[in-house]
Amino acid sequence: MVCRIPLVLTGCVALWLALVSFLALPRSGKAQSGEHGKELFEKRCTGCHALDKEKEGPRLRGVYGRTSGTVTSFQYSEALKTAHITWDAASLDKWLADPEKFVPDSDMAFQIVRAEERTDIIAYLKQLPSN
Repeated sequence: MVCRIPLVLTGCVALWLALVSFLALPRSGKAQSGEHGKELFEKRCTGCHALDKEKEGPRLRGVYGRTSGTVTSFQYSEALKTAHITWDAASLDKWLADPEKFVPDSDMAFQIVRAEERTDIIAYLKQLPSN
C-alpha cells in the first residue's frame, strides 16, 4: 500500500507536467494566417473601428505601415497628429497595450492586455490588402 501512493503521485505529477508542456507549445498556424487575429479584431475592435470606414475611431485597413494621424477623413487628437509614428508591429503592440502611455492625450482608452491577442490582431491587420 505504501508503494502505491508514490506511484499515484508520480503519475499525477507526470500528467500535470505533460499538460503544462502542451499548453506552452506554440499554437498552430491559425494565428499566423490571421484567422485568430480576425476573430479578435471583430470581438475587441469593431465597437469603435471598421476596416473601410470611420467610426468612433479611424478605419484600420492599411494601418500597418501608415503614419499616425494621416487618414484625412478622420479627426484625430492633436497628440496623434503630431506623433508621426509609423504603425508597425512594435508600435502597434505598444499602442494596443497602453495607448495613453504610448501617446498621452490620444483619445483612445481601450487596451488589449494579453500580448498574444495583440500579436494576433497585429498579424491580421498586417496581412490585409490595402484595398
